[in-house]
Amino acid sequence: MTQWLIANEAGLKLAEVLGLLALLWLLQRRWPLRGDGNIARRWRTNLSLIAISTLSLRLALPTGAVAFAAWIQTSALGFLNQLSLGSALEATAAVVLLDLAIYWQHRAFHRFPLLWRAHRVHHSDLGFDASLGLRFHPFEILPSMAFKLAVIAALGAAPIAVLVYELLLLGFSLLTHADLALRPGWERALRSVFVTPDWHRVHHSVLRAETDSNYGNILSLWDRIFRTHVAQPRDGHAAMPIGLPEFRDARSQTLVGLLCQPFRNGTPTSTSLLDNSHA
Repeated sequence: MTQWLIANEAGLKLAEVLGLLALLWLLQRRWPLRGDGNIARRWRTNLSLIAISTLSLRLALPTGAVAFAAWIQTSALGFLNQLSLGSALEATAAVVLLDLAIYWQHRAFHRFPLLWRAHRVHHSDLGFDASLGLRFHPFEILPSMAFKLAVIAALGAAPIAVLVYELLLLGFSLLTHADLALRPGWERALRSVFVTPDWHRVHHSVLRAETDSNYGNILSLWDRIFRTHVAQPRDGHAAMPIGLPEFRDARSQTLVGLLCQPFRNGTPTSTSLLDNSHA
């Protein structure tokens, strides 16, 4: 079973991405909130960036997270390997704890200037739709994976738990960036447990207080516990400006511009877009 998981990890992720992107593209056209998903140029740029980032990751770290988890399990390392919880409870605990760890990783990418330079490529998109869920610079992907592997080692997470979390994290990255107008009742019910597009959209506001909030990836629980939750954007979901004040020009939104962003010291293009206090 473990060998099958290792051999098929990449294929399962690719199938999930292609399937969800196709579904969300259709749903965004049918029930859009903002209309950001209709810009083909953004999709081409964002998908090209993740292709480069994925290739960079494979070259730097040929071993995937599932294979690494299998090695850790064989070596009997990690906290969970010292307990006798049963496979189902152990896998559930691993998924929840991995989500907690990635919440704090996300906060670190906002807190430390060097990490923010890589992560701001994700935040500089001027639109909010499913393609944004894949807009990550190689300099963010690489340290993120290194941190995830360290957490997997510390936990001793089972390969199946790691694969489940990887698929959930990837799926939620696409779903929570979708430009969808959910029914208010459904949205309120979903956000009581999970991160929703409305919940996460606040995180992509140009306003610093809103950008530095709603860090959760799958569970909304962490933002509530650690008091980083902002319920609604100041300017409303349909009208709120998305992105960063310093990277709103056309050059910054090209593929080359995205790859160069971590090395640039941008300046705001409009004084009406508040707060440029990130490093």
